Amino acid sequence: MKKLNLKEIDWKTEIERYFFMLVACVLYALAMNLFVVPNKIVSGGITGAATLVNILTGISIGIVTVALNLPILLMGLKTQGLGFIIRCFITNAALGGMIDLLSFLPAMTTNPLIAAIYGGVLQGLAIGLFYRYSMSSGGTELLGRVICKYVQGISPAKMISLLDAVIVVTGAFALKNPENVLMALIMIFLNAKVSDMIITGTDYAKMCYIITDKPEEVSQALMSNSRGITNLSGIGMYTKTERHVLMTVIKKSQFIGFKKTVRTVDPKAFVIVSEAAEVLGNGFKSITE
Repeated sequence: MKKLNLKEIDWKTEIERYFFMLVACVLYALAMNLFVVPNKIVSGGITGAATLVNILTGISIGIVTVALNLPILLMGLKTQGLGFIIRCFITNAALGGMIDLLSFLPAMTTNPLIAAIYGGVLQGLAIGLFYRYSMSSGGTELLGRVICKYVQGISPAKMISLLDAVIVVTGAFALKNPENVLMALIMIFLNAKVSDMIITGTDYAKMCYIITDKPEEVSQALMSNSRGITNLSGIGMYTKTERHVLMTVIKKSQFIGFKKTVRTVDPKAFVIVSEAAEVLGNGFKSITE
């Protein structure tokens, strides 16, 4: 088990980390109290299970969230290290406390679909901040990783999805509301999309591969527009002939001009374009940010 060394802590980073953790807890609590709980939507995760317990028994969601997470944190102590588990415990306590503290807020809507949309977006913002600042409250994410240490043949991602699915389906059966599954899926989808935007940013770019018989001409034409080019050697397996593969990354606003340039220089070029979620380096975001 990893030891916690106070002398190695970067206190400026830690203060920033815990500040944004609190912001994330507020966002998550708003999602729960303004949208999710009033509309009885049981989504995935420990807060989803806590919501179900609250609906059935009346016990506060914050208390149930903390109580359910404690054994998970203890199980993860050996594999995750003391430092991580302490951060998880603090985040878990802050999240549970914030959910209960803001439970007096009135519902913003009684429409389950609208509640699922806005609840999913707010939860996505919160989870994105948790990930971005290396914070976690434990939950099914940690439980899935712990279980996978002892169960072979299934990835942590699949195990986490399985645990969340069990909670969602259990909620639908317990509340006799099949629509809960649909609302939960909407929340989970938006949750993932928004959190991914927070983690990787929105400055998407396009990574382009150009297979051409005119590598010099295409490269010069593209570099005249201040784009870097990398020449990769390749062999066409059908013809067994050497081929030139040019690789470049461009911003979305440059894509139309890029296609026009390649088409003008080599109309027979074979071009592959894919999305690049984050690009760091010259011409894009600094790698030190």
